[in-house]
Amino acid sequence: MRITLLKLPKTSFLDLAILASVATGLAYLAHRVAVGMGYDWDWAIIPQYFIRFDDETQSYVPNLLLNGLLTTIRLSVWSTLLATILGLVMGLSRLSRGLFHRLMGWSYVESVRNLPPLVLVFIIYYFLSEQLLPTLHISNAMDAAPGWVREMVTILFAKPQALPAFLSAVFTLALYEGAYITEIIRAGIQSVEKGQWEAAYALGLSSRQRMQHVILPQAMRRILPPLGGQFISTIKDSAIVSIISIQELTFQGMELMSATYLTFEVWITVFLLYLSLTLTCSLAVNRLEKRMAGPDH
Repeated sequence: MRITLLKLPKTSFLDLAILASVATGLAYLAHRVAVGMGYDWDWAIIPQYFIRFDDETQSYVPNLLLNGLLTTIRLSVWSTLLATILGLVMGLSRLSRGLFHRLMGWSYVESVRNLPPLVLVFIIYYFLSEQLLPTLHISNAMDAAPGWVREMVTILFAKPQALPAFLSAVFTLALYEGAYITEIIRAGIQSVEKGQWEAAYALGLSSRQRMQHVILPQAMRRILPPLGGQFISTIKDSAIVSIISIQELTFQGMELMSATYLTFEVWITVFLLYLSLTLTCSLAVNRLEKRMAGPDH
């Protein structure tokens, strides 16, 4: 077994000088904003918009910013799960020998990837939320559901009254991200060595058995890392559904800015929340890549 020592990056005088220059520039910019624009910084008010005390329940509950962050996480998780299922189906369709399946997969990928995401948001929202979901009577079902069911729906998805819009946002993001996941899965399957396909065929396995027991398990080692990267992309892309009043982080930031007029404090906080979320996921993806690469890397 080979032991690989972690090499720490060396810090030179030039690195320290650049960091000091950047810090000085940011401090000067903040000073010019405060003095030149007459802007009064007020960071003390921001923490109260993370957690507040609810008089009705006599407990602390999430406030605007934390609610927005949790909604962003829910949107990203459910959208990625649904997009992965869609991407797997369409990825296999693109590799199918049947003309119809290949054409269906190609049409889906090319249509979605060449369509502005904002247009896709409006199409799905007005078709799904305004036309299709009302026929399913989801709102009526939530009104008649027991309290524990409503609480579970609120924790996993959204408040019952906001569920139709939330589902529309999930389907929109899943449809958009699924086109990219389709290509990730297709490329992962095609990257499996030709000898593995031939060996599976020589064993007399059917097409489904070859894909299930031989090809997909090997392709997953190549698929999982970029799939994690696509989850990070979904987190960032989720901001676009704020246009249909989904109360995710960007929407709550706009609401808070309108109420407090703390433009810089609010958007710097939103920026840091997005950055902390995506960097955490990025570190997890990097660790996953190293583990999937094997002991020799």
